Amino acid sequence: MLTRKQKLEFYENGYLKIPGAVPKLMVDQARRAINHSVGNVGMHDADPEKFRQKALCRELTNTPVITDLFNKTPVLGLLESLLGEGNVKPVGNGQIAMRFPQPLGVEPGVPSGHLDGLGSGTNGMAKGVYRRGFTAFAVIYLADVPEPNCGNFTVRPGTHRFFEDYFKKEGHEVLGNGMPKIDLPTEPVQITGNAGDVVVAHHLLVHCGGPNVSPDIRYAAIFRLRHVDCETNGYNAYTDIWREWPGIREALEEEKS
Repeated sequence: MLTRKQKLEFYENGYLKIPGAVPKLMVDQARRAINHSVGNVGMHDADPEKFRQKALCRELTNTPVITDLFNKTPVLGLLESLLGEGNVKPVGNGQIAMRFPQPLGVEPGVPSGHLDGLGSGTNGMAKGVYRRGFTAFAVIYLADVPEPNCGNFTVRPGTHRFFEDYFKKEGHEVLGNGMPKIDLPTEPVQITGNAGDVVVAHHLLVHCGGPNVSPDIRYAAIFRLRHVDCETNGYNAYTDIWREWPGIREALEEEKS
């Protein structure tokens, strides 16, 4: 279970890293299955420009070696301490997210970031379409990410609260034009960590995968998690960002008393 201090940190920053949440045996089995898939199944017939990442390991995404990383580890309990016991739907699949090293001689750029659920025409959603399909996401590192520019999961702290205020003023309908082109209040933070660490983040936090100029592939499993009322609440969660987070609301009330 998360402490009140951790919940308040999540409120402020929109994300939290929990070290060692997933046992090493499960991490190693997942990475073994992924490496076997990459070496023996390969890229299928996917368009490498549009769907390169999603083309990899498609046959594994809904198998226990991946889904058990969330459903049968303490990660589920960590999310319940934020969203409420019994409020987190079990996952049926997970995204296998690999960031490959960039070519020799390429210098790492500054990571930008995006919000999920915005159609680009090349991500399986039509351009101009957007949807709020989940409450939180959990990123589980499946290999060590010891320093920046290793393909780190990268966040802009506090942008969840920034965009709540922005959508109250402008309306969430602006997302029909894609990612808003506005100055963000914080700089990107590349999250380091070890295999088995999990990063839990709010659905409205600006994030991306960072550049990888290391010699190694960055391995992660990403789960997009739904509160039981996620579909009912829909777009209202853009302007009431703690609606599905009773653990955060309780921590704030305790802090006041």
